[in-house]
Amino acid sequence: MFKRQGWLLLSMLIGATLVFSGCVASQPAAPAAAPAAEPAADEPAAADSAVQIPDVVEGKYNVAFVYVGPHDDGGWSQAHDVGRQYVEATVENVHTAFVENVAEGADAEQVTRSLARKGFDVIFTTSFGFMDASEMVAGEFPDVTIVHVSGYKSNGANFGNLMGAMENIKYLAGMLAGSRAMADGNPRLGYIATFPIPEVLRLGNAFALGAQKTCPECTMDVRWIYTWHDPIVEKEAAASLFGAGAQVVMTGADTPAPAEAAPEGKWGITYDYIGNCTIDACLTSMYWNWGVKYAEIVEAARAGTYVGGADYFETDSGALGLYGFMEGETLQPGVAELPEADLQLIRDTLAKMLAGEMTRFDVFAGPITDNQGNLVLAEGERMEQIDLEGFAQFGSSCTTCMYWWNENVTAELPALE
Repeated sequence: MFKRQGWLLLSMLIGATLVFSGCVASQPAAPAAAPAAEPAADEPAAADSAVQIPDVVEGKYNVAFVYVGPHDDGGWSQAHDVGRQYVEATVENVHTAFVENVAEGADAEQVTRSLARKGFDVIFTTSFGFMDASEMVAGEFPDVTIVHVSGYKSNGANFGNLMGAMENIKYLAGMLAGSRAMADGNPRLGYIATFPIPEVLRLGNAFALGAQKTCPECTMDVRWIYTWHDPIVEKEAAASLFGAGAQVVMTGADTPAPAEAAPEGKWGITYDYIGNCTIDACLTSMYWNWGVKYAEIVEAARAGTYVGGADYFETDSGALGLYGFMEGETLQPGVAELPEADLQLIRDTLAKMLAGEMTRFDVFAGPITDNQGNLVLAEGERMEQIDLEGFAQFGSSCTTCMYWWNENVTAELPALE
């Protein structure tokens, strides 16, 4: 479990980021950047005409991060950057740098290879679409540790994957959304979905399952946006869901769009970053605390004990949080007024997760029925990891798989290419 001092340090880092944002965010906008704390990285050598690659610092253990969006996006990439800051602040003699706004595919491969050539010891690639590029570069540079976040590939040596059971936190957020919808007398929820991959359906289904606990009559609509980070598109999707009648909208994308777009009397739930639930229309944020895992991996890589495999951490790792419900946090105004029985249910369920007594396999436990009336899981059955991560249509050997919507979801399944 995450130690109390770890939370304190993380809070201090976030506070510094928000209050002294000029230290990072005031740098001239560029496709790639490195932390202002390391002058050596401010004038990086060019990898090509569009992307700059930061320098290593001699005499230090060098760790690089590759982001799909801006480092200060208020969501996914910013959560990773807070994790980077945690590593630099807590791991001895480490230099960190980042490259932001990297497109998935060929650009990711070029950037990751350039970082390896520069001499970075560990490289974290932080988007699903960076997976194949990470695998390829890891094969070319066996002495470089490359860890890919959110994928499923590894090589048993210097290439591993990292992900956490965010489905647990989405399940809790679903309970919260259901309670709010019931209190408001409008049992309609919305989900902003990014890409039709197992992760996105898994997290949407977890939210829908949680909502059933506090609002059995609740339904959930879905809007697909086919991007991880586009503030305009995300707000349009949120507005569309609210306009179609949703009382609470939850996002799987990077910005605080649901809360910002919420009309008077309606609510948003944000994602990824602890610092993005800042207005009263935000009920909570389902956030990551990547630093504790990043520090653990960096220490193991430097000691020569890291073995690239699948690291899928649970809530008891200290790397996942539900804003307002973690130690030292205060409930948002739209949450504090909800029925105490619902709030206690959320607290009790979270406590079980933090104690390791409830896992993702308990979230996805039968009976579960899909929105076509098919039995997904019978009473007493549970999904396995390969089911949580797989589509049979993509070649997975999963049995149950994740290509289904829970019975309270009104949307059709996305087409798979």
